[in-house]
Amino acid sequence: MGANQKIGLDREKAYQEIRDLVLRGALDPNEISERKLSQRLGIGRTPIREALRLLTAEGLLHVVPMQGTFVQTMSFEDLREIYEMRIALEGTAAFFAAARGVTPSMAECAKELRLLQAQEIQDYDHSQQLGWRFHDELFIACGNSRLTAAYGTLRAQSGLALQKLRSYGVRRYSESIQEHLSIFEAVEKGNPSLAKDAMLAHLSNAFHARVQVLGLPLMPPTEPSKLVADLS
Repeated sequence: MGANQKIGLDREKAYQEIRDLVLRGALDPNEISERKLSQRLGIGRTPIREALRLLTAEGLLHVVPMQGTFVQTMSFEDLREIYEMRIALEGTAAFFAAARGVTPSMAECAKELRLLQAQEIQDYDHSQQLGWRFHDELFIACGNSRLTAAYGTLRAQSGLALQKLRSYGVRRYSESIQEHLSIFEAVEKGNPSLAKDAMLAHLSNAFHARVQVLGLPLMPPTEPSKLVADLS
């Protein structure tokens, strides 16, 4: 392996591992230094430094001059903006996925969602993992690499914003699974408009549910329901 190739692999490893720590809430703010991360991950400081720059550019970290690097704290306004962006990107992805057809991986994910739906015991962690996987598979099925790249950064920010909201009620658990399956059925039928509408309804419902958990006013300054009407 050449020196340049090893540097590239170390950079990618540092990026993926630090990103995972951030999204899992497993990174102590006091550990966000090149030296400590280098020791913890067993990776050189240069790849760590480059990974921190990338994660800062993605909005997962922020730098305070003369103080250091910190995990970004997401506000209500951040959550609102993230959901508005998700409505725009994921509604479009659902439209094109339906136009281009279901992939085997997306069909397998839907099968697992149906199995989860049939279980008597609710598994919130598995439901969340399958939900994110479904959205990832939808972007693969949409067949647009630029749309998928834009979603990648947004997905990470969304995961950070929702880090402390792992579950939000028995009713919403069942509703979310059914909403994913409704999106899949529209894609499977090859109905782009129906798939887009189902995705927008899902994201609007998810946003409102999370707002209620946070004890915030139900309707944000820019309502997802209004965006749904604008995008339909």
